[in-house]
Amino acid sequence: MQLRPSLKFIRLSYVFCLALTVGIGVYYFSVNPDGRQAVLWAFVVPAFLLVLTMVRHVERRLVKLEILGDRLRYESGFLSKSTRTIELVKVQEVSVHQTFGQRMVNLGDLQFETAGKDSGIVIRSIDNPQAAADHILGLAKAQRFHPLDGSAQAGTA
Repeated sequence: MQLRPSLKFIRLSYVFCLALTVGIGVYYFSVNPDGRQAVLWAFVVPAFLLVLTMVRHVERRLVKLEILGDRLRYESGFLSKSTRTIELVKVQEVSVHQTFGQRMVNLGDLQFETAGKDSGIVIRSIDNPQAAADHILGLAKAQRFHPLDGSAQAGTA
């Protein structure tokens, strides 16, 4: 299983930039068909918003949480990449935080608390955050009672 921040608001931003560009173009070419030089400056705002959207899209692609058997692997970064690997048995709490707007579109922030000094991991704006939190907590509980390596079972025999 792999979790990444959602594309819902990024897609909406792309659509907004396109609609704004088309709206500005239609307005200026219908009002002043000869003043094409002044029209170019009007497209600065949609171009700036498009660049911001593209940056946000790239940032979204650089954050990933993978569930690999008995571990969670959190990766982030572009030029300098950071990777944290956490054993599922050490996951103590998974919290879901949702703003009103996030609740309306079923998004939320997922926060993990683990045993250790650097215990906090937050993944922002993921789809179906409560289902993901329940799934991860279920896997962590299963790992506590039935570890894959069999070490807890070997001591009981």
